[in-house]
Amino acid sequence: MALKTLDHVNIRTKNLDAMIAWYGRVLDMHPGERPPFPFPGAWLYANGAAMVHLVGVTADPAPYRPDAQLEHFAVRADGLADFLAHLRKEKVAYRCGVLPEMGIQQVNIHDHDGNHIHIDFAPGEAADLTDYDGS
Repeated sequence: MALKTLDHVNIRTKNLDAMIAWYGRVLDMHPGERPPFPFPGAWLYANGAAMVHLVGVTADPAPYRPDAQLEHFAVRADGLADFLAHLRKEKVAYRCGVLPEMGIQQVNIHDHDGNHIHIDFAPGEAADLTDYDGS
C-alpha cells in the first residue's frame, strides 16, 4: 500500500453555522454533497474536494489542551500575497513563518473554534510576511 494524500479533516463543533460561515468567508470552502447522516454537519469543499467535515454537537467538544495530539492541519495553496490581503480585509489574525532549508512559507491562522490551520505556499512567492493581529 502507498498512501497518496490526506482526504479530509473532521472537526466537531457546537458552532456549526458560525464555522460554516468562517470557512466560507476566510478559506473559500463551501458546503456540498454530504451523505444523509442522522446528525447535523456539513462537508466543506474547495476545488471540488471535500476538505473539512464539520459535525454539529450539542455539548462543547473537549476544551483546548496544550498537549492535544492533533495540533493543526495544513493545506497547500497558491497566491500568498492575495491570501494575506484577504485575511487582513477579513480581520483574521495570522502568524507567518518559513520552514528552514525547505523555504515553504506558512501562514498560521485559527478558525472560529480556535483550531490551528496553516496554509503552505511555495518558496519564493513574493509577499510581506509580517504577522497581523487581526485589528
